[in-house]
Amino acid sequence: MLPTLVLVGRPNVGKSTLFNRLTQSRAALVHDMPGLTRDRHYGRGRTGDKAYLVVDTGGLEPVAKEGILHEMARQTQQAIDEADVVVFLVDGRQGLAPQDRVIAERLRRAHCPVLLAVNKTEGMNPALAAAEFHELGLGEPRAISAAHGEGIRALAEEALAPFPAPEPEADTAAARPKIAIVGRPNVGKSTLVNSLLGEERVIAFDEPGTTRDAIHVDFERNGRAYTLIDTAGVRRRGKIFEAVEKFSVVKTLQAIDEANVCVLVLDAQGEISEQDAHLAGHVLETGRALVVAVNKWDGLDDYRRDSVKRELARKLQFLSFARFHYISALKGQGLAPLLKDVDAAYAAAFAKLSTPRLTRALLAATARHAPPKTGLFRPKLRYAHQGGRNPPVIVIHGNALGNVQSDYRRYLENTFRETFELAGTPLRIEFHEGRNPYEEKKSRPLSEREKNRIRREKRFRRRTYGAETKGAKA
Repeated sequence: MLPTLVLVGRPNVGKSTLFNRLTQSRAALVHDMPGLTRDRHYGRGRTGDKAYLVVDTGGLEPVAKEGILHEMARQTQQAIDEADVVVFLVDGRQGLAPQDRVIAERLRRAHCPVLLAVNKTEGMNPALAAAEFHELGLGEPRAISAAHGEGIRALAEEALAPFPAPEPEADTAAARPKIAIVGRPNVGKSTLVNSLLGEERVIAFDEPGTTRDAIHVDFERNGRAYTLIDTAGVRRRGKIFEAVEKFSVVKTLQAIDEANVCVLVLDAQGEISEQDAHLAGHVLETGRALVVAVNKWDGLDDYRRDSVKRELARKLQFLSFARFHYISALKGQGLAPLLKDVDAAYAAAFAKLSTPRLTRALLAATARHAPPKTGLFRPKLRYAHQGGRNPPVIVIHGNALGNVQSDYRRYLENTFRETFELAGTPLRIEFHEGRNPYEEKKSRPLSEREKNRIRREKRFRRRTYGAETKGAKA
């Protein structure tokens, strides 16, 4: 079991910067804006031979009684309850604030080791910068600079000193599917994550844009390990004005690229918009397996349900390979079949397709329906093999394959999908045509020297064979 270090402090003191420094990553969004981090964000760090977990938390507002600030404070308190060591971060440039005293009093009641770190002390006298924080009564303040890396290693070593070096853990990351929950703002992505986990792990608030970062959460269901990625809602580009929201969209797109399976969450009680189709198209372009979850289904009557299904068939017809599920994330309805199809989509994305079976399926498909003739030649498809996974790539070899039409390509995709039961994942087909070794030689223009040689050969033939022909006639 790895020790857990939880970073706590008021807003904008540098917790996310310290989190990125300890994990040696850029996983947490960093911006000069108070209250940017809202959910608990977990990462792994290592100092020497000791590995540990780091938890980034939102700015703690102890006086908040309701609203998003209250939800952020609840998330921070849950992180403190599960901490082995709390690193209390204060701002050395702003000095001791009244809110720091309130947080310090709460941490004293937590019965957990607390290290007081005075951040942003680069270029300052460490003793003078930390002097006034002695009155918090949390021991010796440590002057650090998260942005410049000053004092970070000493802080981590002191925090981990009571814990022995953990035993090396088996690497199960390769067998752990990564599932990205994506969609427009306020469609119920965070609620779906909490329902799958069975706890209030991320903030689910009735306000668009609540989630700003991509939150990775490990969990286990029916003996299988997963990693859920809760992402920020993606709006149309013309409606994105804040720099923070632009960073959030970038994090969402990175999460899609990182994931193995994407769950596209749609709002059944709203309109299926062009942005839903655009986001689904981006998932399709990246080649990720996809399952569609139509949320808030419990609040619709039969007429509205039929209308939504017709609208989905019309606007998302290019997702015919994906499975659609009609769920209620708030009530936990329809989640078991959803996760079952996530497993099926993951298995299809990483399926191993043997060359003999692919070639037999290809020849059977061409026997049923030969490729249309274009120009002088009909495409000749000879054999196929697998060229990649996640998504599956099938490489077909033959002649005149540049003339294969798009509708015949779709026919082959559907044939392979049915033959190998590849539901839930895009399928890509590549055509490799045999190269003519004389093609370049034929198309190369003749030089003047070659042209003169050909003229001389023609004159020689006329003089030699022309005279012989005349003599034979005489």
